Amino acid sequence: MPGPAHVNAIKISTNGRRKPQRWEYFERRLLISRLLTAAQYFVESYYLALNSHRDSITSFYMAAAEMPGGKPLPSISFNGNQIPNAAAMQTMFEQQMPPSHYEVQCYDCHVVNPNYVAEGTQGWPAKTGKNMTILVAVSGYVKYGNIKEAKPRGFSESFLLVPNPAAANTKQRSKNIKEWLIQTQTFRVVV
Repeated sequence: MPGPAHVNAIKISTNGRRKPQRWEYFERRLLISRLLTAAQYFVESYYLALNSHRDSITSFYMAAAEMPGGKPLPSISFNGNQIPNAAAMQTMFEQQMPPSHYEVQCYDCHVVNPNYVAEGTQGWPAKTGKNMTILVAVSGYVKYGNIKEAKPRGFSESFLLVPNPAAANTKQRSKNIKEWLIQTQTFRVVV
């Protein structure tokens, strides 16, 4: 006599696929841990810089480069306006933007490319997670002007982070070198 339908449904065939090895499980856990740590560190330090250390904004971006079609990198869009480079972004915040207070409500992160190859990073084995590109999506509230009186406005921002070649060189590495840098950024104030 056949058993209940739900009992038969959980007997899944492996169709010849091998069972993941124990070390593969730990490698995946290491990658997830590295991803979450990188995203958390980036979000905390980037928004702290926007709030109170605007002179350090350029340090969050990759060095200027061009895509094959001639499009400049990093690609920065702020409320629909294209910002030409990291220095212009920092100048905008230092000279044109009123004081601000960003409060992150939530963020999410995903690996986009687990084996991004940039000069200086190709020596890392893929299993270390040091070559991955990371998509970080952030949402929260921002107040511009007088922080106590300003009305909070919602914002949404996404980043594509790439490995920092300077962080790959352990001989030159210091605590001030960021492991991931912004390649693409899109910011929008939500009405």
